[in-house]
Amino acid sequence: MAEPNRVIVRIGGREYKMKGFASEEYIHKVAIYVDKKMEEIGKRQPALSTTMLAVLTAINLADEILQQKEEIERLHRE
Repeated sequence: MAEPNRVIVRIGGREYKMKGFASEEYIHKVAIYVDKKMEEIGKRQPALSTTMLAVLTAINLADEILQQKEEIERLHRE
């Protein structure tokens, strides 16, 4: 079995060591997406603590995923 890739990414101004079987490029792509989402939310809500910003970002990303899943299900039904 292949060894997981180990990648250092930057999210919210902090570095994180990530490990996964996806390509380094993909892991960076995911991290950049999360970082941009956190930045967008942080600009609208600058008084949020890091923890609250992370939770709000997670909620927003989960909302995006659920909306896309619903759209995919709708398209499959058509």
